[in-house]
Amino acid sequence: MDATSSFATRTAPNRRRSGWRYRANVAARTIAALVGGYVVAALFAFATARLIPLARVEAVMPGTLLAFLVAPGVAIWAFLARSATRALAGVVGVAAILALLGWMAGPPV
Repeated sequence: MDATSSFATRTAPNRRRSGWRYRANVAARTIAALVGGYVVAALFAFATARLIPLARVEAVMPGTLLAFLVAPGVAIWAFLARSATRALAGVVGVAAILALLGWMAGPPV
């Protein structure tokens, strides 16, 4: 194997990562991670505060603290998903489920 051809293959531009589709994919995943992470964490805190059988003031604290663990999980999911569409669908699905759980729990005690 020639040393120059090996260098040429390593330094050749990667067409898959330089196009607008790649940039749109990264932008969609970033939006899913930032906005989706915030929304899912907020809905998780909302649903947890409604579902924990404590007084309202006491139930908000554990829900909010656990939501801090949910937001990075959503960001990791956004970049681990097979495609940006699946990442967005997963974030929207989890947000819908959490909103439904919080809504079904009824008014706070």
